[in-house]
Order: sequence, then C-alpha cells, then structure tokens
Amino acid sequence: MDRSYAEITEALTAYFDGFYKGDVEMLKRIFHSACHLYTAHEGPLVDDDMDAVYARVAGRTPPASTGDGRIDEIVSIDKSGPESALAKVRIAIGPKLFTDYLTMLKIDGRWRIISKTYTWVPRPAEAVRQAAE
Repeated sequence: MDRSYAEITEALTAYFDGFYKGDVEMLKRIFHSACHLYTAHEGPLVDDDMDAVYARVAGRTPPASTGDGRIDEIVSIDKSGPESALAKVRIAIGPKLFTDYLTMLKIDGRWRIISKTYTWVPRPAEAVRQAAE
C-alpha cells in the first residue's frame, strides 16, 4: 500500500496548524527554506521568499486567538512519483479563503513544500458569522 498519501496529509497538518496558530516554527517544518510563494491576484506577479512570509505571519494576529472558525481542506493530492506531489488545498485566514497549489518534494524522508501558488476570495459570510458566535 502506498503510504505517501498519508505522509503528505500528515505533513499538511503542520501547514494548516501553523497558519491558524501563527506558529512560524511549525511552518518551517513544512516549507523548504528555498520556497517562494506566488500570486497575481491583484494584477502583477508577487513573489515572496520565506523570510517575507514568516515576517507577515509573525506580524499578524493569528486566527486561533481571534476565535475564527477553521476552514482547512485538502482538495486533491496528485503524485507524479515517489518523491514529487502537487497538493491543492483551501485555507481560511481572516476574511480570506485561499486556494493554494503546493508543489511538494520528499527530501531526506520528509515531505516539504518547495513552491506555493495561490489566490483568494472573500471568506463566506456564514463562516465568518459562525466564527464570531
């Protein structure tokens, strides 16, 4: 049985928990140090290295401390080999619902994100109301 899907799912727990808790050290366990995050959501290409991402996470109030409800979803995992995968996930942070494409490699026995491409839409109003209750 191919255990790699379970390994990837387990690795993505650090991704979801790290963003929800605002825990940079937890995020460093899943992101490779050479990773970049890309978006063109508002027009021009934005290319952030991990130092910029970690500074942004450390500088904002984590969703866990504001009582925001969680929206964490693994939409799909597409493996192209024993050490390469693409995970499509959804995650809510504040008023935004992100769709992320995470390119992952198994390096030294661990699944790591080596690039992330993302976009977002406003978080569904019902989910925001539920979080406030």
